Amino acid sequence: MSLDTDLLSVQEARSLLAKAKEAQRAFRAFSQEQVDRIVKAMADAGFAAAERLGKLAHEETGFGKPADKKKKNEFATRRVWESIKDLKTVGVIFEDKEKRIIEIAEPMGVVAALIPSTNPTSTVMFKALISVKGRNGFVASPHPRAVKCTLEAARVVAEAAEAAGAPAGLINCMSASHIEGTNELMRNRLTSIILATGSNPMVKAAYSSGKPAYGVGSGNVPAFIERTANIRKAVADIISGKMFDWGVLCSTESGVIVDEPIRDAVIKEFRKQGAYFVSPEERERLSRTMFDQRGAINPDIVGKPPQFIARKAGFDVSGETTCLIAEISGIGREYPLSREKLSPVLSFLTANGWQKGCERCIEMLNFGGIGHSMVIHSSDSEVILKFGLEKPAFRVLVNTQAALGAVGYTNELTPSMTLGPGTFGGSIISDNVSARHLINVKRLAFETRPINPPLHTAAAEETQQTNVRRTPTPPQRSWMDVIDERIRARAGNAWQKATSEPVRPKAEGKDSKQFGTGISESEIERIISEFKPK
Repeated sequence: MSLDTDLLSVQEARSLLAKAKEAQRAFRAFSQEQVDRIVKAMADAGFAAAERLGKLAHEETGFGKPADKKKKNEFATRRVWESIKDLKTVGVIFEDKEKRIIEIAEPMGVVAALIPSTNPTSTVMFKALISVKGRNGFVASPHPRAVKCTLEAARVVAEAAEAAGAPAGLINCMSASHIEGTNELMRNRLTSIILATGSNPMVKAAYSSGKPAYGVGSGNVPAFIERTANIRKAVADIISGKMFDWGVLCSTESGVIVDEPIRDAVIKEFRKQGAYFVSPEERERLSRTMFDQRGAINPDIVGKPPQFIARKAGFDVSGETTCLIAEISGIGREYPLSREKLSPVLSFLTANGWQKGCERCIEMLNFGGIGHSMVIHSSDSEVILKFGLEKPAFRVLVNTQAALGAVGYTNELTPSMTLGPGTFGGSIISDNVSARHLINVKRLAFETRPINPPLHTAAAEETQQTNVRRTPTPPQRSWMDVIDERIRARAGNAWQKATSEPVRPKAEGKDSKQFGTGISESEIERIISEFKPK
């Protein structure tokens, strides 16, 4: 008897979580060198398959452009690897000799990753890389519209990881996509943390699952062109952002607010660079086509070229059109085009002065993009600083494209496909999520303010020495031997179950021992010598 899709999905989630957990128990004993070799192999494999996976994603979802999806795949693998390759995630990761504190990394466990349809292959590879860097297991739940391409991207990095020495089953992806299976993945006892990227309802479900979660939802990114801006560059940045993968990144510019003194010059430049300003009648048609009465976006126009969207709305534009621009007089429910659009369509507003521009940006952020991102084009450093201080956005980008700037492609922000909107946007994180967010850190703290100082009297020392001479001390195992034994019992046995050919941490010398997750005897002795009680 065959199972219903929902039951099949639930069972698959449970099975993959069990497999990932078993592999992760073994992986916990790997050294930093082994972990990094595995993650680099994953990144290299994903980068090599970037073009093929981009085509698969486009064919299955119908969103965006294959060439731009290839760029996202390359960014999510090689660029992300370059940003995390030197990050310590095993053993001692920091020592504060003055405060006498040692920080030690521990994995979180198994990561449940929810993958969006707009960036499926790049997101699943990115999340797998940062999860494995922290010695975590990984199970992905693809969007129903992007199951095949997500599965293939996960397979590419999983096979590369295993070929580089990772335990079998460390990286997994569900094939039976159903809401019940996703819910099981999020709530199961074996899940340690959730990485949720997608719609606001899905992110809310992640936070209500009872598990720790990093949730990121929609953006509604305003771009302000202030009167001192380089108009040509500002317009080029905005148009290229709308054209990149046809606007499906949540960090893509959604609306442009223009300082009144340069309004005419900006409009002229937009037209020069191929933008089409719709008429009032076309604007109403566009609104009805792109959004329903509840304000939900029409998935049929997501990631489509401007010519397709215009035809869908009942009018035509030339083949050279780069984006559609609709001038609106306000922001809110009565102005549907002031929402996030996930397509090469821009709203256009005018504001007189940077203070009024500031107010418009805040309105747009509050209407669906609070906490996410915004961009200012200006050469006035004082205005730029005030925007950074006052806007409810955690990525205030300056004189760059917002679409790729927010993810760290055009600047030095942490490269990431998961952008936290902070508590403003209902998330626990305001940062660009990366591998450092997927490890636990425990702290070994030596006493610096003793309540009961040790007594060092001549009589006490003489008595101790006499007792030592009179009472022979039976041979005892060192505390390091005890730790070694416990580590082997806890981690080593799990590894033996996972594979018949275990990959052991590399020894530093002929007689060197390993303690815990890649900590050698010489490293422990060095730490002890530096942190001896005074």
